[in-house]
Amino acid sequence: MEKLVFQVSEETEGERLDKYLAAFVEGFSRSYLQKLIADGRLVINRKGCTKSSVTVKSGDEIVLEVPENVIPKILPENIPLDILYEDEDVIVVNKPKGMVVHPAAGHYEGTLVNALLYHCGDSLSGINGVLRPGIVHRIDKDTTGSVIACKNDMAHRFIADELKEHRLIRKYECIVHGVFKEEEGTVSTLIGRDPKNRLKMAVIPSGGKDAVTHYRVLRTFREYSHVECVLETGRTHQIRVHMAHIGHPILGDPLYCGLKSRYHTEGQCLHAGILGFPRPKDKKMIMTKAPLPDYFSHLLSILP
Repeated sequence: MEKLVFQVSEETEGERLDKYLAAFVEGFSRSYLQKLIADGRLVINRKGCTKSSVTVKSGDEIVLEVPENVIPKILPENIPLDILYEDEDVIVVNKPKGMVVHPAAGHYEGTLVNALLYHCGDSLSGINGVLRPGIVHRIDKDTTGSVIACKNDMAHRFIADELKEHRLIRKYECIVHGVFKEEEGTVSTLIGRDPKNRLKMAVIPSGGKDAVTHYRVLRTFREYSHVECVLETGRTHQIRVHMAHIGHPILGDPLYCGLKSRYHTEGQCLHAGILGFPRPKDKKMIMTKAPLPDYFSHLLSILP
């Protein structure tokens, strides 16, 4: 049994309880959270609550009990894939917003893995186990764009080593709050689990992992900036944490942006655009580019 503790901020006051939790618990579906609430596994300010429709208030302390996970069989699903590149060893897909990369507690259907199992059959690497076949890296549920998966263990080991040695090219685009004083820069910090909120990552003074993000301003608006971020390392939530750290949180980010906006994005406005990697069989460099999703392009067209 695991207990998750939340402290409601002013920015999220008035949200439905299940919607609030869904924004902060990566990999848990809203329906699964509703079931946990209905089963009496949640308390607000030390009082039991079984209704998902209640609204949260600033200062509320919410404690959610999550039972031990029993892993079901992960089944293939005929979910259309936007394939950017494919050969006998790897496949690169353009992941849409709202899709979880691999199954997790309460979310065993509709994931990228379910779709890959249908498309690739038994041809997925098994190094990362039954929940993550083929998966070498991941992007967050509401981040769109390029994800590479491996079809055999040889390719998995090769791509994983390239990733570890920072030889993969990964370029992201995001829309962030504020206007930069400089056109480009580098953020180099340690990133680790936030000591005040285990669901978040944070820049910490010691004990974390090296994290380096290079950024370049592509376009400046009145209150926002369109930015390209290049990952040198690939820590959990790295770009989201680094942009917030330098005072330019990503528009719509439910975890790291406390600023309100008139623009609704259903999560962070972050897109994994370019992915470059050496092909396992002959080391030829492959460059793929996932086009900006419609919501992102629309925002760029309407921002003043």
